Amino acid sequence: MSRDRAQSKPAGLPIIHPFAVGIDIGSRFHVVAINPDISDEPVQTFQSFTSDLIRMADWLVAMGIQTVAMESTGVYWVAAFEVLESRGLEVILANARETRSVPGRKSDINDAQWLQRLHACGLLRASFRPEREIAELRAYLRARERHTDYAAAHIQHMQKALTYMNLQLHHVIATITGMTGMRIIRAIVAGERDPDKLAAMRDVRCKESLATIRGNYQPEHVFALKQALALYDFYQNCIEECDREIERTVARLNLCRPAPEVPLPKAKHRSRMPSDPGFDVRTAMYQLAGTDLTQIHGIGPFLALRLIAECGTDLSRWPTAKHFTSWLTLSPGCKISGGKILSAHTRKTSNRVTVALRLAAVAIGRSNTALGAFYRRLAARIGHAKAVTATARKIAVLFYNAMRFGMDYRDPGADYYEQQYRERVIKQLRRRAALFGFELQLQPVPSGEGVS
Repeated sequence: MSRDRAQSKPAGLPIIHPFAVGIDIGSRFHVVAINPDISDEPVQTFQSFTSDLIRMADWLVAMGIQTVAMESTGVYWVAAFEVLESRGLEVILANARETRSVPGRKSDINDAQWLQRLHACGLLRASFRPEREIAELRAYLRARERHTDYAAAHIQHMQKALTYMNLQLHHVIATITGMTGMRIIRAIVAGERDPDKLAAMRDVRCKESLATIRGNYQPEHVFALKQALALYDFYQNCIEECDREIERTVARLNLCRPAPEVPLPKAKHRSRMPSDPGFDVRTAMYQLAGTDLTQIHGIGPFLALRLIAECGTDLSRWPTAKHFTSWLTLSPGCKISGGKILSAHTRKTSNRVTVALRLAAVAIGRSNTALGAFYRRLAARIGHAKAVTATARKIAVLFYNAMRFGMDYRDPGADYYEQQYRERVIKQLRRRAALFGFELQLQPVPSGEGVS
């Protein structure tokens, strides 16, 4: 070996983005690191106030910076992201799971320099963030979801107060927040105690007899019921305000979209869920998506609205459906070492789209559809948990194909799926029999029997 070759050092990674920046996001201050070749002070600290963020953006623009990378630390990154993006900089929001391995001692400066080095070498992938209009719609929907959760908690408080007063309304009506339940609760809060008058407030469609309503009206229990009712009404008003903002945002998004040439297909279900917004969501989503997403079993109008708010209308950011389902963590894991599969479990996630698709998969399992037959067959073979994941992935693929390529989904039915499964099993049996030199011959099967 020659001396020159022995003394040569291995070349480092090529620099793809020489004007890249790494920012370590904090709650009180942000540490910014740039390339030391373009500045005598490559690391600077800025407070998290708006004036400091503007000063940070001015400094980066003056230094000729083109792209910035930061971690998604809580919600502290949002303000810095929006200020830098408004100045024309390309901002990369990196997943902390991909950047947490920092060599050496752990500090804010080291984190910023490590981010800058990874981003300069092109080793960071940008997390998905929708465009401004979709992000606004998503914020309204998430606020509505929080208000719905808070309202549900106060429904439990009303139920607890009624139980203290020994008013067993939940045994004779479907829900205390229905027409009958709310009339009786409001009358009790207003001071009504006559059981006959309370029973007469039930809806004409209520088949249960409420003639024996008699409670133990202690003042502290009535007070608790009054406050829970007031808070429940407050959050219902907040939900209505969110619905109005959501309707205006969707209408603004549809302004630049042509009306569909094909009329809206007939709805699969005429009933409206109590949790749905107070406007015609299905018609608005038909124009926004360009296709009727509710034709896919498991996706209702409100779920279609939530999916678009979380993923946007341009799904070309994911090259294929496999990339999309991998982003949703609905694809099997891939941990392989030495040619051996160590684990194929899906990763844990808090993605709202994934949670919604899993809930839709559970509901589909009880339907007489092709997806329902797929769920039940998998559940019997590998268990309900894996069947939920597999069915949720199928729904995600159908949603991706509908949004990306305008696929018009038509459910073939459970019988069609069972027939297709039977043909696949027979084909496999024939191929295996041929390997051993046998020929498979089909015989008529008595009615009621078949492949299971």
